Amino acid sequence: MTTDAAGLGKARASAFVLPALALIAVFLIFPALWTIYLGLTDYRLTGLAAAQPRLVGVDNYTGALADTRFHTSLWLTVLFVGGSAIAGQAVLGFTIAWILRSRRGPVRRLVEGVVLLSWILPSSVVAFLWIALLDRSGGTLNALLGTPGFAWLLDYPMLSIIVFNTWRGTAFSMMLYSAALENVPPSHLETARLAGASVPQQLRDVVFPLLRRHILTNLLLISLWTFNDFTPFLLTAGGPEGRSEILPVYVYNVALRGGSLGAGAAISFLILLINLIMALAYLRLLRGRRRSQEAAAGGPPA
Repeated sequence: MTTDAAGLGKARASAFVLPALALIAVFLIFPALWTIYLGLTDYRLTGLAAAQPRLVGVDNYTGALADTRFHTSLWLTVLFVGGSAIAGQAVLGFTIAWILRSRRGPVRRLVEGVVLLSWILPSSVVAFLWIALLDRSGGTLNALLGTPGFAWLLDYPMLSIIVFNTWRGTAFSMMLYSAALENVPPSHLETARLAGASVPQQLRDVVFPLLRRHILTNLLLISLWTFNDFTPFLLTAGGPEGRSEILPVYVYNVALRGGSLGAGAAISFLILLINLIMALAYLRLLRGRRRSQEAAAGGPPA
C-alpha cells in the first residue's frame, strides 16, 4: 500500500513537471541542438547552400577562431562588459543604493524613478534618445558643451556605447544592492563608526563581507546580460570600421548581413561556451566563499 502510494505520488509529480520540461525542450534544448547542427554546415540565406546545405565539420569553428575580426570583436566585448557592467552598472548602482539607504521621502523616490525609467523604457526608444543626445548636428550634448559638429558616435564609439549601457542598466544593480543593504545591521556600522572607521573602511570591513554573495550574483547576471546585449547595434551598428562591433553585432553581420547562417551559428555556439565559462567562474567564487565561511564557523550546521 505504501509502495503504491509512493508510486502514485511520483506519477503526479511527473505530471506537474512534464509541461515545464516540454517547454524547456521546445524553446531551449531544440534551438541549441539546431544551432550546433547549423554550425557544422555551410547553410546560407540564399543560393544553392540554402536549399542543399552540406556538412563541413568544424570548418566554421576553426575559421571563426582564426579570424582576426572575431578576436577584435571578443576584445571589444570584454571592454564593453568590463566598462559598462562591472565598472559601470555595479559601481554606480551600489553608489546610488549606498547614498539613498538612509533617505526617505520625495528625493529618494525621484532618484529611483529616474534611474528605473531608463531601465523600463524600450531599447529602441532609449537608443533614439541617445542618438539625439550624441548627434553631431543639433545633438543635445554638443549644444550643452558648445562643441557643434563633434561626432561622438564616430570618434568615440566604444565609449559612447559603454556610457549608454551603464546609464541604461544601472537600475537592476541599484535595486539589488538597496535590498541587500537593508540586511546590514545598523549596529555594525555604528560600532565601526564609533571605532573611528572612515566610510571606505566601513565598506571594506563591514558592508562588503556581508554583501559578497549579492555582489557576485549581481556581477554574474549583469555580465551575462551585457555580453549578449544587441542594443548597441541601434547606436553604431558596429561601426565605424568595426570599432564597436561586439560579438552579438558580429554574429548579426555574419549571419544575416553576410548570409552565412552556418558560420553565424558556429560563432553563436562559441559565445555560449564563453558564457558558460563566465558563469562557472562566478559560481566557483561564490561556492569558494561559502566554504570558507563554513570553515570559519566550524563547519555547516548539522
